[in-house]
Amino acid sequence: MTHSIQEKHKIQGRTAAIIKQLYSKGDLKKGILASVRHAPTVDSPQAQALWPLLMKYLTPNMLSSDGQPTAQEVAVYTAVRLYAVHQQSTKSFVFGAVEPQNDEQTGEPLFRVLAQLRGSEDTRVALDRRVQPLLATTNLASVINALTHLVSILKATKPSLKIDYAQLAQDLYWFQQNYKQANRIRLQWGEAYYRSTKSTKTTEGKKNK
Repeated sequence: MTHSIQEKHKIQGRTAAIIKQLYSKGDLKKGILASVRHAPTVDSPQAQALWPLLMKYLTPNMLSSDGQPTAQEVAVYTAVRLYAVHQQSTKSFVFGAVEPQNDEQTGEPLFRVLAQLRGSEDTRVALDRRVQPLLATTNLASVINALTHLVSILKATKPSLKIDYAQLAQDLYWFQQNYKQANRIRLQWGEAYYRSTKSTKTTEGKKNK
């Protein structure tokens, strides 16, 4: 593997930093968040509202030199956009880290939380309809589209659950590297989603101080 472990931690850290700037301790950057929600890709016109923050936190080697978005740009932007979808009309901070540092709140991986929602017959059919095709493809656009719908379902069902969108950015980065890495990420997502929910924990209502 040519990409170092440090690279993925850089992606996580920078994604988390951007999200925290957008939340700004409850003083949401509503204009940017609204623009991002309506911009499916980093090169969409409305995505330009986020570009200053994106360019600030991503290192030069993570940025495009030819106008073709890099894997890092796509991964970070997509995760931030999914956070923006989830945060809409929700007062509490919906981001949390699997391995929190300093004053970070505890969060869960997206697919582990979706597994919890799958325990309810009311949401299982809608979730499976999105998750099953997602796990069966390596087409990035299809995966991003499915993730957007899944976060929308999560938001409508359990909006206060905290998701580690920075870890999701890391997953999306590796997903783009090659077929083997995409398969590894798909297996991880599938394991989290189909694993019994009896042993999983929810972060709903935690640390809402």
